[in-house]
Formats: sequence, structure tokens, C-alpha cells
Amino acid sequence: MIEIKQMPSSDIGRIAEIDRSEHVTLGYFFLDGKLEAREVDWQVPRWFADGPEHSVQALIESLALILAQGGTMLGAFDGDLLVGVAIYRPDLAKDMAQLVFLHVSNGYRRQGIAARLTAEIIRLAQEDEATKLYVSATPSQSAVGFYQDQGFRLIEKPHPELYALEPEDIHMIKTL
Repeated sequence: MIEIKQMPSSDIGRIAEIDRSEHVTLGYFFLDGKLEAREVDWQVPRWFADGPEHSVQALIESLALILAQGGTMLGAFDGDLLVGVAIYRPDLAKDMAQLVFLHVSNGYRRQGIAARLTAEIIRLAQEDEATKLYVSATPSQSAVGFYQDQGFRLIEKPHPELYALEPEDIHMIKTL
């Protein structure tokens, strides 16, 4: 039985336990105001131990800052094994919160874990009286399709700072 619980910010290093690896065969691109699907062949590896991008160290540094500014980290646990993580930022903009980070380990996907983590993030956003929840989604079919299934919709004008950080991601909002 998978248990969802809040994690202390001191456990941020445990994100290294998540196996983000996957083989992506359909990717999305935001072109001329529209979402376009294309066949791709992306091999997404586990996170690297260090380095500027897609590394555990880079994630810890960026996510620890969000947690220090009032963010919340949730974990999905199979016993003591961390199999999913979500990070929430309550104040991205006026009346808008952010689902900053959501990953479920390979082997645990398609079991409703991401949906349960997202539902808890939505609950937190509603408690904080946010009317919108923002997400910057990896441009894979699995990620974009998941968020669309959760009620997120494409936005034409992404948050400028988040777009600068992740211009290839698909930026979406859910009205709460």
C-alpha cells in the first residue's frame, strides 16, 4: 500500500531515490500557439549525480530554495521506499500556486500515485486560496497526457521566469 505524506525539507536529498528513466516515443512541441505531437526517440536516464542539468545536486539546490520559501514536499512511500515526490509552491503569482516537481519512479507508474500526489497539491493550493495551479510539464506524451487528464490546459503566455528556465516544457494551468 502506497502512503502519501509530507516530507521535511531536510529529506530533499532523497529525490535521488526516484528513478525517472523512461523511453519517450511521442513528444510535444508548442508551435504557433498550438500543441503539436511528433514521434521522437528520447532515452531519459536516471538523474546524474552531479552536473548543471538533470543532476541530483542541481535539483537539490533549486528545490531546497523553493522549500525554504514556504514550499511543501510530499512523498509517496512503499514501506520505507520513496517511489514518488511532488513539490508545491504556494505563491507563484497572485492567486496562483505551482506544482513545481512531480516524479514517480519507473516501475511504479500507472498505479495512480501521480494522481494522488497531484490531488494533495490541489488540496494545498485550495487551502491557500489559490484559484489556479501552474505546471511546467516535461514535453512527453506521458507527462502532458497526465496533466490534461487532471484538468490542466495549455496556456499561450507562460510565466516569463518559468518559461526562461524551461522553454521546451509545456506550460499549463488548472483552474481550481
